Amino acid sequence: MARRRRATVRILGAARLRQRLETLPDEIVEALKKAVRESAEAVRDDTRDTVRVHSGNLRDTVDIRYEHNGLTALVGWFEDPEYYARFLEHGTRRAPARPALRPALEAERTRYRARLTAEVRQVLR
Repeated sequence: MARRRRATVRILGAARLRQRLETLPDEIVEALKKAVRESAEAVRDDTRDTVRVHSGNLRDTVDIRYEHNGLTALVGWFEDPEYYARFLEHGTRRAPARPALRPALEAERTRYRARLTAEVRQVLR
């Protein structure tokens, strides 16, 4: 039986950040949402371009789900038939990892801050 790997991330100051976001003008919040949406779409599209294709199922089903009123985006495979995406992402005992989502996330990580900054600056002009 394969072991499941778990990762835990703790975000410090989330409650304080949430309070500060509530005090921002609506135009800035909308700009932040736009930047989140653009980044999520870029990750989704990069993943579609690089995922290993057998039937095209993983390429066609990578999706985005938004939370926290559009300020958080989850990108990945959310349905049970796509369970094998984790085997491609992390590898198995017999098959090496062939990640598509992780490299797309890492590539977007360097662009995300610039997207946020550009969107907020545009609103403030």
